[in-house]
Amino acid sequence: MKSLITLFFLLVATQVYSADTKISMHTNFGTIVIQLDAEKAPKTVANFLRYTKEGFYDNTIFHRVINNFMIQGGGFTTTNQKKDTHAAIRNEANNGLQNVRGSIAMARTGEPHSATAQFFINVKDNGFLNYTAETTRGWGYAVFGTVITGMDVVDNIKTTKTGRNDKPTKPVIIEKISIIQ
Repeated sequence: MKSLITLFFLLVATQVYSADTKISMHTNFGTIVIQLDAEKAPKTVANFLRYTKEGFYDNTIFHRVINNFMIQGGGFTTTNQKKDTHAAIRNEANNGLQNVRGSIAMARTGEPHSATAQFFINVKDNGFLNYTAETTRGWGYAVFGTVITGMDVVDNIKTTKTGRNDKPTKPVIIEKISIIQ
């Protein structure tokens, strides 16, 4: 029953938002605006918008920052508590979108279809993260949008000082994510 409810939500969400939906990510470093690609990554965009509408990302952190690679967030509160998520979604990395500088993609575990809420923004071209085959190693990471303004904010975040496990020593806070119609 839960999977039917999730499927229903994903179908409704992809119909409610246009293929050119944008989000505004307000951080304590500035604002990042991202163009989502619901045409090429419909389930991933619907999943991301679901969490956004629920306020899930508000007051979370970029918990993993690696200069010359990516910045990752969307899973931990400002007090470092891991957030509960909905069920994982199917990987859509075979959609033709590439992990290039400024693209946003879903984070996941070693299991290809394990993405839930966490995402990352590529700070350089990361071709090794792209889809190559429907195998455990080849699935890659599903890109579902592109930064259209605020790449300077991303670049500022990527250079923040980090400690153990690539965690920023001072919090990089996602204060709120809003949908721009």
